[in-house]
Amino acid sequence: MSVLGTPRPVSAGVGNSNDQTRRHNLSTILTTLHHGGAQTRADLTRRLGLNRSTIAALVGELVDLGLAHETASTEHGGVGRPSPTVTPSEQVAAIAVNPDTDAIIIGLVGLGGVVHKRIRYETAGVPTVRETVNIVKAVIDGMRSELDTSFRIAGVGIAVPGLVRADTGVVTLAPHLDWHDEPLAELVTEALGYPATVTNDAKAGIIAESVYGAGRGIDDLVYVNGSASGIGGGVLVGGVPLRGAQGYAAELGHISVAGSGIDCHCGRVGCLETEVHLAGLLAAMGRDHLDADEFDQLLLTSSDPAVEAEITRQLDVLTLALADFVSVFNPSRILLGGFLGSLFAAHPERIVDGVRAASFAQLADELTIERAQLRSRLLVVGAAEIAFEQLLADPAGMWA
Repeated sequence: MSVLGTPRPVSAGVGNSNDQTRRHNLSTILTTLHHGGAQTRADLTRRLGLNRSTIAALVGELVDLGLAHETASTEHGGVGRPSPTVTPSEQVAAIAVNPDTDAIIIGLVGLGGVVHKRIRYETAGVPTVRETVNIVKAVIDGMRSELDTSFRIAGVGIAVPGLVRADTGVVTLAPHLDWHDEPLAELVTEALGYPATVTNDAKAGIIAESVYGAGRGIDDLVYVNGSASGIGGGVLVGGVPLRGAQGYAAELGHISVAGSGIDCHCGRVGCLETEVHLAGLLAAMGRDHLDADEFDQLLLTSSDPAVEAEITRQLDVLTLALADFVSVFNPSRILLGGFLGSLFAAHPERIVDGVRAASFAQLADELTIERAQLRSRLLVVGAAEIAFEQLLADPAGMWA
């Protein structure tokens, strides 16, 4: 396997039946198209190292399965007829769900990471699991006619701000949502009739950024996201997501930064997310809620001493925490998402200089820090990526 589970093509031989080889190579081609976009057959031949007739047969099967389209290429640079262009079908889609403390985001994402719909359903309070399932069902039922006539649904991906057992789809603990041992995947599968998969929201974020955003091509990556529900993280080491024994690794919002600080929802004291949080910035601005663009603008333009003091306080804590991540993971890039990305966009030099000053020098020599690129699309794309896993692993087996 290569980065993020993308399979490499294989040839039939000892230990490989023709059917196994064919199915594996179908997976390789579909994953390549899904992550890399439209490519000519000639490009696929060069990139995957398979011969032209094999590529033609495999692409033809993906077309027959409704997973790809072939069109005449406009390129005329070579000898003979131009190679047809192969495009993943955007009508093959996944439903994405991201519950948070103040809203539930529901998306429809096609192959290639194309976001067809993104709906933000504001909630009156922190939604329970049952409320979340009912809201998602109501929204999807309202789209059912369109889904049935225009799309093929591969599954549902759910990105939750909490601890998730990926093997069972159980949310073990989502402290900000007050969810405990909730069989979320099972409940959503029963409600919608599509297979559901659950993951941690920050892990969904790092997968999305690694495939389509500012982490593309980066094998050693730390992603830290800040939202209304706290701070989450994801880590790639050698191109492989860090998961841990139970799938709980990289709870970066819960490193201790203030030994005599504030009690955290997780039961500890002085966690990073108790010191660096959106609520404190909004309170200093005198606002209960701001959309992302308004928040960015106020961070850049505010001259209020109270706002500047809170920004400075949070930046001081954040830079020290990021320096600790450099020491532990030795990443080549750190990505900051959510309100942490907004802080970075407003004060990039302070964060970069602060992290370098606080880091073990040699570990930060080649480090870059950037804002996550996908912004509002991040978690719907990341959740959908989880939902597509079964289809990408065995296209012929899922929809033969």
